[in-house]
Amino acid sequence: SLESGPVGLKGNYYPLLGMDEKIRQQLVDDHFLFVSGDRNLKAAGMERDWPEGRGIFHNKDKTFLVWVNEEDQTRIISMQKGGDVREVFARLAKGIEAVRTSVFNASGKDFLLDEKYGYIHSCPTNLGTGMRASVHIDLPGWTAEGVDKLKARCESLNLQPRGTRGESGGQTGVTYDISNKHRLGYSEVQLVQTMIDGVNTLYKEDLALQNKHRI
Repeated sequence: SLESGPVGLKGNYYPLLGMDEKIRQQLVDDHFLFVSGDRNLKAAGMERDWPEGRGIFHNKDKTFLVWVNEEDQTRIISMQKGGDVREVFARLAKGIEAVRTSVFNASGKDFLLDEKYGYIHSCPTNLGTGMRASVHIDLPGWTAEGVDKLKARCESLNLQPRGTRGESGGQTGVTYDISNKHRLGYSEVQLVQTMIDGVNTLYKEDLALQNKHRI
């Protein structure tokens, strides 16, 4: 159980079924809570018996989370404010191993891993590492230049821009969620480095575009 796991990862699990209203509201305020209603998940039959068997774990510092049975059986998340990607990645690696060990000790089973296609996920776009490394960054220059141009530039850098409200939440303001586009055919380290290099490039270009548009 992660509730008595490694130092820095210890925390609590909150099942969606019968969740206390104060806890629910806090998870909403923290932007941790996943909800029902995605039409694609419904069409695939992945929201049956909602909310049974679903929940959220997070550590005390709210820098490590595990979503249970949202889209995949587990979605393991490491995050924090600032730019220390190495610390975030190290916590992720530590957390993945803690989850793997916990599952194996409880069931005798490991993560599903195919030699060719990598880790098995509900969505084919996540085959491979299944890892999305992202940062939230303000890009007022690129916003003024045009969102379509930003998307094209991200494509050339093997990146994917999203709004900060998620994959289907749309874009508001000048803050973007920028992540690696690929999952398959690259190592986790390569994908993180792609994100770092690409975001640094976008930031430098954004400064020039701010001058261009007199922002």
